[in-house]
Amino acid sequence: MDRLAQIQNFSLNAPNQFANLTSITFPNLLRAVITGVMVIAAIVFFFMLIIGGIKWITSGGDKTQTEAARNQITAALIGLVVVFSAWAIVTLINTFFNVDLFNLTLPNASGV
Repeated sequence: MDRLAQIQNFSLNAPNQFANLTSITFPNLLRAVITGVMVIAAIVFFFMLIIGGIKWITSGGDKTQTEAARNQITAALIGLVVVFSAWAIVTLINTFFNVDLFNLTLPNASGV
């Protein structure tokens, strides 16, 4: 604790990657949120699948535990299908209609 009390003029500087935080736009924020939600959902459903498999293996033949593990695996697979279907739909919209939902350009009101 004596050394901690001797620290003078301590400051933290933000890394350079955060230097342009004033230039965040709504489309960029929306893209980051959508991408983050999809990645987190895929990771959560993947781990639900793994945990369901472990529960099935360790159920020891108990019918109720096996059924609960099977339901968890089914829910995880449905969740993964939903997440990847959403990604595929966004990719198809981008391909066929040339509307990039991850790089939206919204009109501004300054020209009105």
